[in-house]
Amino acid sequence: MIQIRTASSDDVALLATLNHIVHDLHNRHRPDLFLDSPERVAVEAFFRAQIADPSVTVLLADGTEGKALGYALARVKSRPGSALEHSDVIVSLDQIAVVPDAARSGVGAALLEAVREVGRSAGCRRLVTDVWYFNEGARAFYQAAGFSPMNVRLDQQL
Repeated sequence: MIQIRTASSDDVALLATLNHIVHDLHNRHRPDLFLDSPERVAVEAFFRAQIADPSVTVLLADGTEGKALGYALARVKSRPGSALEHSDVIVSLDQIAVVPDAARSGVGAALLEAVREVGRSAGCRRLVTDVWYFNEGARAFYQAAGFSPMNVRLDQQL
């Protein structure tokens, strides 16, 4: 059984441990952007700051006996309108990670639905996220969850 709960400052060490799931993948594919071995203290400070930010919700998925199965970090963003664009309030899924042993067991889907609920509760119109091109598993997950491409971000070394 999967239980989704809001993380607290007591969870920063756990979140720092879970973060390696995503970070290691990113570092393998883009070592020019992602540190090889981020300092644990810095990663914990990052999560502590995120938890303290009122626009951010960090969610934890717990399994049986309270074992952590994954997390999601969501941020509510407001954008004022302009001469060209409507104003908008969105929830952005900035990070999501599931422990490998729990992959394809519904943990990611449960975290995603909890992020949707965060957005609905905040009056958001849309849920947005981005995914690295090399992360085929995440792209398939989001496509299966009903996401569709919105834009393409390009990169070039100089």
